[in-house]
Amino acid sequence: MRVFLDLGWFFKQEKKAYISGTFILLFVALLQLVPPKVIGVIADHINEGTLTKGLLLEWMLILVAAGLGMYVLRYFWRIMIFGSAVKLSKQLRNRLYQHFTSMSPSFYQKRRIGDLMAHATNDLQAIQQTAGAGVLTLVDSLSTGGFVILAMAFTISWKLTLICLIPMPFMAVLTSWFGTMLHRTFHRAQEAFSDLNDKTQESISGIKVIKTFGQEKEDIEDFRKQSEDVVQKNIIVAKIDSLYDPTISIIVGISFFLAITFGSKYVLAGELSIGELIAFTTYLGLLIWPMLAFGWLFNIVERGRASYDRVAALLREKSDITDSKDALEIVPSGGIQYNIEKFTFPGEKEPMLKNISFTLNQGETLGIVGKTGAGKTTLLKLLIREFEDYEGEIIFGGHTLQEYKLEKLREAIGYVPQDHFLFSASVAENIAFTNPRVPEEEIFSAAKLANIHDDILQFTEGYQTVVGERGVSLSGGQKQRISIARALLMNPEVLVLDDSLSAVDAKTEEAILSSLRKNREGKTTIITSHRLSAIQHANLIIVLDNGKVFERGTHEELMASGGWYKEMYLRQQLEELVEHGGH
Repeated sequence: MRVFLDLGWFFKQEKKAYISGTFILLFVALLQLVPPKVIGVIADHINEGTLTKGLLLEWMLILVAAGLGMYVLRYFWRIMIFGSAVKLSKQLRNRLYQHFTSMSPSFYQKRRIGDLMAHATNDLQAIQQTAGAGVLTLVDSLSTGGFVILAMAFTISWKLTLICLIPMPFMAVLTSWFGTMLHRTFHRAQEAFSDLNDKTQESISGIKVIKTFGQEKEDIEDFRKQSEDVVQKNIIVAKIDSLYDPTISIIVGISFFLAITFGSKYVLAGELSIGELIAFTTYLGLLIWPMLAFGWLFNIVERGRASYDRVAALLREKSDITDSKDALEIVPSGGIQYNIEKFTFPGEKEPMLKNISFTLNQGETLGIVGKTGAGKTTLLKLLIREFEDYEGEIIFGGHTLQEYKLEKLREAIGYVPQDHFLFSASVAENIAFTNPRVPEEEIFSAAKLANIHDDILQFTEGYQTVVGERGVSLSGGQKQRISIARALLMNPEVLVLDDSLSAVDAKTEEAILSSLRKNREGKTTIITSHRLSAIQHANLIIVLDNGKVFERGTHEELMASGGWYKEMYLRQQLEELVEHGGH
């Protein structure tokens, strides 16, 4: 029952609803005592030959009143208790979503998307059940069972009541044992579901790759095996769950046997009337639900506890990137200075960046080039504070990055990553993602700067064309340019293009870069690229190799030095010449 203590914060929050619902449940439990008593009284009148029409009508009216009372009151307690449980699910879902959005990239490196989705769906449903059906079952089983036992003991026979309760301790021991096993097996079943959820999400996202390599059969077989694992683990849960009802039914059956055996003896001895024995067995029938409910309670509580433990563990994780108490609430502006002695990814031993030092004045353009894995993207991620556990500092506008509020820092940076992400929304909505209320003219202007405006006009519904999940209906170049337009709409102090022109041709690339130079005067731009033509106009170019600055200078200076940059530039120029037929 620990989960009820864990949810104490919510029960305090919704105490009015839960207290009211509990009192109504108690009153319903009392009303349930009326029918067995009425049956017993009428049976005695029939046995004694004293039943009249008026007396029968009187008792029938009492039965009808009790029935109507239970009907109305059950409606209200459901609204109060089940309604509150829905609020709990909503609060936890919102808290989880907010938690997800505040976590740093290292969190998502350790967690799979499918697992996080399982927490926000299946686990929350189990917790909601605990706060709704769990509370109902706890209160209803205890109140109904308690009132029935008291009615049996004080209005009929306390001796017969004690005899019929002899099997009950065995039920308590067995249901507790089942509950322990259920908690353990349900936890495993939920983990298996998380794995299946992750597998499904991954396969659907990578369906193009799967089809391209002809791996459909293998992927389906892998899914089948994981699905079978989920089924097997849930069958184990079902097997334990299925032990509750038979166990409780046997215990209740033994109690009925004792009631009939000893009750008949007391009737023959004159200690009980026929009507009282009928009323007693009817009361005993009312005990079936509390006993079954008690077993069901263990089921609900153990599922809820396993799920709440999983969700609570997730919420306890802290983000690696946080604001200091006195962080500046201003959008940074000015030059950028890198002084990084060493940066190592969490969990890695070898540093990714070493001895990186350069200064970029406001309004200048920085070009970053190097082989794949040289550290270009990592360098940019430090600027937007995706990671910050490094030796050294990065100064932006006279202050280190950590001195600014994270929200304000990122307002100053328009970042277009290598893995451009588009939402399943219209083209206009994707471009205006950072400011949904921006006028259409500004959306068009940003699209023109990114050289995508004409393409969009050719789409079926123009700017209102829905691009599909992750922009599945667009080409790589179109997705890149829409992502660039989205960043340009921010009019950021610093525009970061992380290899964001790789999918466009040289002519389109030059058109985009030309537009940026004309329209971003006084604003800083950082470009990483494998195609050196994209950065040859930069005020400063740095060449990275194994996380270190291998060469630096302007295009002219690097060409004059005769190093890697010159060799790669000439090679690319030759390749482009060959592609165009030598002209």
